[in-house]
Amino acid sequence: MNQEDLSFFKRLIIDEIHRISEDIENLEDRSKKDGAEKFDHRSTYSIHMADHGTDAIEREKSLMFAQRGTNYLDNLTEAIQRIDSRTYGFCFKCGEKINPSRLEALLTATQCIDCIEKSDNTLL
Repeated sequence: MNQEDLSFFKRLIIDEIHRISEDIENLEDRSKKDGAEKFDHRSTYSIHMADHGTDAIEREKSLMFAQRGTNYLDNLTEAIQRIDSRTYGFCFKCGEKINPSRLEALLTATQCIDCIEKSDNTLL
């Protein structure tokens, strides 16, 4: 990849990092607020056990999505490192260039379509 292409993908990845970071922060904040607001013991109304369970599941889902986002951030950071080392856009398995349209669709792609398809067929 030439420097212009690498700069283009680096900008996309940085924008994605900012977006995902905000999403994670919002999920974590919402999870903390929901737990604090719904379990206020000073309330004169009793909250049904099923409501407690639903709230707990919702908090757990928010935290799970935040963890997935964190994992994705790690992959994006690795992609930035590959750009800096000029290995971004090359398949880890065969060493061939990954199609730029694939990279735009999946910024963290590390394998070309051919290698993905070959590895999928071996599982059948």
